[in-house]
Amino acid sequence: MNNIIFSNQHSALPLPNNNSNTKKKKIDIKQLKNNTISSLNDVENFLNDFQRFKKYIKLYKILK
Repeated sequence: MNNIIFSNQHSALPLPNNNSNTKKKKIDIKQLKNNTISSLNDVENFLNDFQRFKKYIKLYKILK
């Protein structure tokens, strides 16, 4: 039992570099906007396809 507990622990994890944490990343608003619009379009298309799928299931149940 003790072997299982000790085998799940990670040993010697690398420490984060403090130099990379002090640099702030510049946010590209245009790219962020484009990514958001693209994601919303993907979600909208998925939901429309799902609604169409539900209609086919209902039709199948009626015709069955």
